[in-house]
Amino acid sequence: MSEIIIYADGGCRNNGKENNIGGWGAVLQYNGHVKELYAGERNTTNNIQELKGAINALETLKTTNIPVRLHMDSAYVVNGINQWVKGWKKKGWKKGDGKNPENLELWKHLDNLVSKQEDIQVLKVKGHAGVDLNERADELANLAMDEVK
Repeated sequence: MSEIIIYADGGCRNNGKENNIGGWGAVLQYNGHVKELYAGERNTTNNIQELKGAINALETLKTTNIPVRLHMDSAYVVNGINQWVKGWKKKGWKKGDGKNPENLELWKHLDNLVSKQEDIQVLKVKGHAGVDLNERADELANLAMDEVK
C-alpha cells in the first residue's frame, strides 16, 4: 500500500515582537498527486505556525487507513507529538512543573488528528538541507507571510 507523504513547516518574521507576521505551508503527496496548502497571520509565534502546518495538513486527509508520513524540521512539533504529549496527557495535560503546555489547544487538536490515523509517523527532517519537499513547505510558509498585509 502506498503512503501519504506530508512535509509541513511554519515560521514567523519578528518572532516574539509586536505586529509580527507568521505563516505555515504544507505539501501533501499521494499516488502521484500533489496538494499544496498555506496561510499566514499576524501576531503569532513560530511554534504556533509549526503546529498549524501539521494540523492543517492532517485536517485535509479524507481517510484514516492509508499510512501517513509527516515530515517536519521542527523539533518542537516532532518531539512534542512523539514524546511530550503522552506525559502531558497522563498528568491531565500538565507539564512536569504542573503548568499547562504552551499552545495547549493546538497540541490537543494535533493529538486528536494523529490519534485518528491508523498508521502515522511524525519524522524529523533537517531544515534547509536541500530536501525538496521540505524546501517547498518552507517556500509556502514564506509565501503566506508575504501575502499577509
